[in-house]
Amino acid sequence: MTGFVEEVVSIWSSGGALMIPLAILGALIYYTLYEILVYLNANNYSDSDPDQWGHWIDSPSEAKGAVGDILQYAQHEVRSMQDVRDRLAEIRNVHIGRLNGRLLFASILIGTAPLTGLLGTVTGMLSTFGGLASSSAGNTVDMVAGGISEALITTQTGLVLAIPGYVLLSIAKRKCSQMDAFFTKVEIMTLKRVEKKGVPESL
Repeated sequence: MTGFVEEVVSIWSSGGALMIPLAILGALIYYTLYEILVYLNANNYSDSDPDQWGHWIDSPSEAKGAVGDILQYAQHEVRSMQDVRDRLAEIRNVHIGRLNGRLLFASILIGTAPLTGLLGTVTGMLSTFGGLASSSAGNTVDMVAGGISEALITTQTGLVLAIPGYVLLSIAKRKCSQMDAFFTKVEIMTLKRVEKKGVPESL
C-alpha cells in the first residue's frame, strides 16, 4: 500500500503545477454529478404506477407520497383547466429547471478537464524545448524527460476525469428526460380527467 501511494505521489508531482487545478476541477465535476444523481434518485417519479396516478387524479384526497402531493396541488381549488396547466408547469420548472442548470454546469466542467490537460501538454512541451535549447548543459536529458512527463500526465489526467464524467452525465440526462416524460404524462392524464369533471377551459 505504501509503495502504491508513493507511486501516485511521484506521478502527481511529475505532472507539474496544473495538477492542482485538475484536482480541484475533478472534485467539482464529481461533486456536481453526485448531487444531480442523488436528487434524481430521490425524485424518481417515473417508476411509479400510471394506473395509480389515474385513481389519485380521480380522487385527489386519497393520493399519497410525492406523486400524490403533485396531483393534489394540481387540482386543489382550481377554477379552470388553465389553472391546472399553470400549476403543473410550475412543478415542472421547479424540478427540470434546476436540473437543467446543474447539468449545464457539469457539462462545462467536464469539457474543461481535457482542455486543462491540453494546456499541461503545451507547458510540458515548452519545458522540453527549453531543455533542448540548453543542450550544452549536463541536465538536458532530465529537463527533456521532465517536460515530456508533464505533457503526458496532465493530458492523461484530463481524459481520466472527463471520460467517466461524460458517462455519468449521460446517465443523469437520461434520468432527467424520464422525469420530464413523467410530468408530460401526468399533465395529459390530469387535463383529460379534469375536463370530464366539467371544469371550464378558462375563466
